[in-house]
Amino acid sequence: MSLDVIRLSRPARDRLVRLKRTTGISHWNVLCRWALTISLKDPSTPLVKEIVTDSNVEMSWRTFAGQYGDIYLALLKQRCISDGEVPTDEVVSRTLIIHLHRGIGYLGGNKEMNSIEGMISSVSS
Repeated sequence: MSLDVIRLSRPARDRLVRLKRTTGISHWNVLCRWALTISLKDPSTPLVKEIVTDSNVEMSWRTFAGQYGDIYLALLKQRCISDGEVPTDEVVSRTLIIHLHRGIGYLGGNKEMNSIEGMISSVSS
């Protein structure tokens, strides 16, 4: 597993399709960035440890992170350290996938986050 290609599960893809429709945000990577940051904000450990990335949605790290790749990578490494893990490439990649999927669940499961305004208020509180 590496950060070169980020792949999503089918349920995550389905939630993102609905989120694209309800929020008006048309790019996968933008929604995924929101999902990651919302999950990283939650100090609890994600319950799901293994995720089957079996959908046709995939993006490169560069597409996912854009010009803020170093910041996202630092956030992921810091989360690994906070969770008591050594931030090896494999651990960082797994942390990304787990938090990305949890965040997509948060976005799709919270009615307030079905709009851009709701998403902004959720991270500012």
